[in-house]
Amino acid sequence: TGLTAAEIQARRSQGEGNAVKLQSSRSVGDILKTNVFSPVNVVLYAIGAGMILVGDWRSAVTTVMLVLFNAVVGIVQEVAAKRKLDKIALLARTTVTVRRDGQEQQVDPADLVLGDILVINAGDQMPVDGVIVDSGKLEMDESAMTGESDAVDKAPGDQVLSGSFCITGKALVQATKVGEQSFANQLTKNARQFKLEQTPLQQDVNRLLRILLLVVVFYGILLVLALWVLDLRVDLWLQALAVITGSISAGLLVFITLNYSWGAVRIGQQGGLVQQINAVESLSNVTVLCTDKTGTLTANKIRYHDALPVGIDKAALEQRLANFAASATSTNKTTEAVVEWRQGQKCKIVDEVPFTSALKWSALAFDDAANGMRGVYVLGALEMVQGRLTIDDAARQQVQAWSDAGLRVLVFAGAPDSMTLHDAQGEPALPALSLQGIISFSDELRPHLHETLEAFAKNGVKIKVISGDNPQTVSALAKQAGLPGDLTAVSGP
Repeated sequence: TGLTAAEIQARRSQGEGNAVKLQSSRSVGDILKTNVFSPVNVVLYAIGAGMILVGDWRSAVTTVMLVLFNAVVGIVQEVAAKRKLDKIALLARTTVTVRRDGQEQQVDPADLVLGDILVINAGDQMPVDGVIVDSGKLEMDESAMTGESDAVDKAPGDQVLSGSFCITGKALVQATKVGEQSFANQLTKNARQFKLEQTPLQQDVNRLLRILLLVVVFYGILLVLALWVLDLRVDLWLQALAVITGSISAGLLVFITLNYSWGAVRIGQQGGLVQQINAVESLSNVTVLCTDKTGTLTANKIRYHDALPVGIDKAALEQRLANFAASATSTNKTTEAVVEWRQGQKCKIVDEVPFTSALKWSALAFDDAANGMRGVYVLGALEMVQGRLTIDDAARQQVQAWSDAGLRVLVFAGAPDSMTLHDAQGEPALPALSLQGIISFSDELRPHLHETLEAFAKNGVKIKVISGDNPQTVSALAKQAGLPGDLTAVSGP
């Protein structure tokens, strides 16, 4: 039933809550320190001090004022970006489903406490560490936490790490570590350290200013020697040193900053957000852009496209497919696309194998003769189930044609006389299947994608698409997106 309201209040008062301050961007203090005491500004402060020593107060004040103006411009730009990022982070925070007082509720992750029962479904991110406490099973993506790209299966009693994403499955997870004690917060506790990467132009300017500072120091040493050894007239050396220090252009840095700021404003007018103004120059130096396919080129959403029936009429195939998607207790993007396309009948199932990235298929065992659904039905990738079924040349040609067109292609097969999907050891196992149809789905491209890629091409930026999907499908979709026709697909571990 989950925790009661009294238990939640008691644990929160004991400091067992998940209220951790989100650090979505740099602090204002860090922004001030970085801009006021940047390496180049420190050099200019030293030059200003040298001007004061030689009595050139006007040049010293001018230099320091230009430096401070440069710092203020950077501070205003970066603080504005910080505020926007903080607002975006607040709006992007998703709620968590928990079971409290016997009812499921949607709460903010910061409201969780130790011992809360979370309801985790496909697509959810774990906000705390926990343990599966029911009979549910999950497939989790822990790549952001551990660096391992392979999905991790979680069974009852297994630990689920905060920061990981649920790929498939559904389970109740009890929070065992919250707040700063969770794995994700421990991992990032000392990792959030800002480092300003200087652009080539900034490196050249800094190098020039350091050289000029060394010249000033050198002539300062000569000045001391002249005063104490050669007994030369002081006013002559002061004039020479004033000329030297005055030759150092603090205005150069200001003009560079103003140009950066104007570029940041232009990017902001196009809907972009520049966190550090020197990113404007970095953007102009980009020659290769690596991008993911799903969620970047595409809208992370697929749609039902078409079906080729095999051995049955198309209406019967589509109805069975719709019933299959409506009956699955563990959903994924494929079944969601089918449900959006057509509403099926939720039928009685006696066994189920959820989709996983390792299996690349999902299966249901039905016992609902009244709705025409009895036996095992499977929806999955041909290469993963072809050992359990026979497919003719016509069907293979259709699979190839749709794949070449950039579509996702799955097979739908059944075994009317079988009612189990697991072997004696409890591992997923398919019976001998008969092919019932070839199903295709299309990826929805992002709006204005063609115009964006054309703009990159005109500016000489090469696009590299990185994806774990079928190389032919990725190549075809890249062509649809407007990439050049002479694409080379590279596949391998």
